[in-house]
Formats: sequence, C-alpha cells, structure tokens
Amino acid sequence: MYYGLMEMPWWGYIVVALAFTHITIAAVTIFLHRAQAHRALELHPIISHFFRFWLWLSTGMETKQWAAIHRKHHAKCETPEDPHSPQVLGIKKVLSEGAELYRKEAGNQETMDKYGRGTPDDWMERNVYVRYTALGIRLMLIINVILFGPLGLTIWAVQMMWIPIFAAGVINGIGHYWGYRNFAANDASTNITPWGILIGGEELHNNHHAYPASAKLSNKWYEFDIGWFYIRVMEMARLARVKKVAPRVRLDAFKTACDLDTLQAVTTHRFEVMAKYGSMLKQAYREEIGKIRNVYQQYGQETSVLKKIRHWLDMDMEKLQDQEKRALEDALAHSDRLQTIYQLKQELAALWARSSASQEQLLKSLDDWCRRAEASGIQALGDFSRRLRSYAMA
Repeated sequence: MYYGLMEMPWWGYIVVALAFTHITIAAVTIFLHRAQAHRALELHPIISHFFRFWLWLSTGMETKQWAAIHRKHHAKCETPEDPHSPQVLGIKKVLSEGAELYRKEAGNQETMDKYGRGTPDDWMERNVYVRYTALGIRLMLIINVILFGPLGLTIWAVQMMWIPIFAAGVINGIGHYWGYRNFAANDASTNITPWGILIGGEELHNNHHAYPASAKLSNKWYEFDIGWFYIRVMEMARLARVKKVAPRVRLDAFKTACDLDTLQAVTTHRFEVMAKYGSMLKQAYREEIGKIRNVYQQYGQETSVLKKIRHWLDMDMEKLQDQEKRALEDALAHSDRLQTIYQLKQELAALWARSSASQEQLLKSLDDWCRRAEASGIQALGDFSRRLRSYAMA
C-alpha cells in the first residue's frame, strides 16, 4: 500500500501527472472556453458532463463564473474593467496573481448577472458543483493518494497549480504581452507559440481575439491547435457539433475593381487586412523613420523616441497618451510620405466604424481609398491597394 493501488516506475508517475493536467486543459479550452463562453460548438451531454465533473475534481471552478469572467474580458479588453489585463495591471501582477484576480472578479455579482447567462443550471450544478466546490478537490486528493500512494499528493499538487499558472497567468498575462500577431485586433492579444499543445491551443490567443466565436484557434498552415484536433475527433464520433470557425481569406487575382463582394470580404477580414497593411508597409515605415532620424540628428534633437514610433504607427491615435500623440505628430510632420501612409491607415480602419453608412456609400469610400493609395506614388501602398481589390468572400 506504500505505493498505492497502482505501482509504477518513476516515469509512470510523470506521465500520469501530465495526462491528468492535460485532461484539465482540454476541459477548459473545449468545454469552458469554446463551448460555454463562446458557443462555438455543442457537446454531447455525456462529454459535457464528463468535463464538468472533471473540472469539479481538478479545479473546483464553476462554469458560470469562468464563462462570465471570460466574456467580460472580451467585452472590456485592455480597459480598467478588464478582469486581468497586463496592459492595465502590469505583467508581473497578472503572472503572479492570476488566480487571485479570477477569484476577485468571481465575487462580482454584477459580472455574474450580466455575462453568466446560458451556462448549465441543472440539479447537479446547483446542488453539487456550486454548493460543494471544495469537495471535488478533496476527492481528487483522496483518489490520487489511494491510487499512487504518497506520490499521489505530488500529482495532486501539480494538478492544483496547472490552471492558476498556465491559464490564469500565462494565457491572461503573456497572451496579451509577448508573442506574434496574425491579426491587428483591437487589443494587445498575441499568439505565444504557433503550436498549441501545452495549453490545449490557447497559445494561439491573437487568433482567438480576432475571431472569438471560432471553434478552431489555429489559422495559418504552420499552426497547430490540439484542442481543435480533439474536437474534430469528437465530431467524427458524433459527440460534438461545430457551429462556427473563422472565415478563410480568398483572393481573386482577376478582380481589379471594388464591388460589394470586396466590401464584405474586407469588412469580414478587417483584422487580417490591417495586419497585412502593417507587414506590406513595414519597409516604407523603416525608410521614412530613417530619414526622420537624420533630420533629428542634424538639428541635435532627441532620437530615442523614434524607436517607439513604429509601434505607435500601428495604433489608433485615440489610444495614445498625450505625450505619445505629440511625439508621433512631430515625427509625421517631418515626412509627407509617412503622413500619407499613416493617414490612409486611419481612414481605412474608420470604414468599419461607419455603421450608419449604406453599403453603396461604404463601397464608394473603399474605391476612393484604393484610388488615392495607388495615386500616392508609394509603391507599397499601391501594391496593398491592388491586393485589397482582390478580396473575395469564400
């Protein structure tokens, strides 16, 4: 009995610990995140309840609380009302106190009432999972010790730390602070790595913020979302039904003029459009900033701020601090080409915000934008405009 009911070699206990934590991660990303918070898929009742039961044992988290907090995060992203934004609270606080921030917001009844609708509310949820949240965790400890002896306590401790560290800390912290971006979403979300395995696909956080209702988090050919792999397996076994995935970008090389199909495609893929704008104009940005640096040096002005200009050019002017706005405006005043590139970027982004305009008005604005971009004399702008005209709905 010293080794429990299941005596194994040392590496066996490591495999068990990783397997248990991976099931928890799968439950969080598939059930809590994609199915409950965003309604991106429907799960068979057996699968759904297994995930609820496992999360009760391994985390003690309530479905309504998790879904409500995550929905609020999307609704108030990167604002003082965001429950866990490293841009507002600081990366250190979110990484080290992610679980505490979750518990604090879970106690906000207004958040629960506003964002927690539509989650499970059956007898088991009300009388077991919510009423006795700590009981499941204790049961998991007892089960682990019976199965694996004293080492079961270590396996249990790893299970208890996994979600607070990797989900509450890494995803909420690093996923809004460091990484690469496929889409110019209206927040600081990033993809931590292109291989979503360790955290079930949640590593592809920028993709998710661009298309929150998508059951699939990977987008590029080189990205892998293991959570999506599990969903597809369950779907083939008729244990899940995918309701929505992110639309794919389609380019029609024969299109040379903007039409309503172009307008719809550009609007649907607006985050991809703005990300592509930044990548295609990157060299032009670099050249113009280099020219400004020479002007600054010629007149003995401070050039250190120019290191931040490239970042500010990708942001909306309204989101900058007053000092940053003045520095950016001063830099733009030294370069007509940079002013043109930035102004056209802002005008293109403004198209999505014109909710009162008719389709015909928006189409005319888009066509006019393309004409001015191609007439600017800036090759990268012309190339981007011609690509924009080729957008088509898949």
